[in-house]
Amino acid sequence: MSLSGSITRRKSLTPFLAALGLFSLGEPAQAGGQIEEPLVDSVRTALSSAIANQAPPIPEFADTESRLKYLRWLGTASDRLKRKKPEWNVRREFLQTVWYESRRAGLDVALVMGLVQVESNFRKFAVSRVGARGYMQVMPFWVRVLGDGDASRLFHLQTNLRFGCVILRHYLDRERGDLFLALGRYNGSRGQAAYPNAVLAARRHWDIAIG
Repeated sequence: MSLSGSITRRKSLTPFLAALGLFSLGEPAQAGGQIEEPLVDSVRTALSSAIANQAPPIPEFADTESRLKYLRWLGTASDRLKRKKPEWNVRREFLQTVWYESRRAGLDVALVMGLVQVESNFRKFAVSRVGARGYMQVMPFWVRVLGDGDASRLFHLQTNLRFGCVILRHYLDRERGDLFLALGRYNGSRGQAAYPNAVLAARRHWDIAIG
């Protein structure tokens, strides 16, 4: 399936984004949720291992230029996020963790930022009507399948982003790199265009050129 061809066939995204609470911090999260599906033992073991390795989200850089690129990204992203998260320390911790967990999972940072924007509008304690929780609106069954069963942990910054990024990576692998289908599966709306379109539209806002 052609990603560009599928995603450009759309009507205005405004009603969909509004329904997700993208334009209002006061609305509850209304995004869909991942659907629980059987996992073969090898996949469950691999995902559990990826979740369990809770290294601190501190970016590491091979050289000075890489560090400078990160700092340029951090500065620009911080400016764009200031309205949602006015406190610098909170904003920095969030962006640093997004950067770390995205790259750890082999995901584009702008993609993850766009997904967070659509899913929760950057609200840490967002809960959807179907029970998805936190920044990346992770369904509680994942904690039972891959973790210790404590769904309250999904309100912890790094835990939520770790689960969300590992799950999205899993869906991308399952869909053989088809981002359109992987995003739909993440939202529980596989094959429908509205959600992937919304995430990719939001992604463009966070696609920061850092040289």
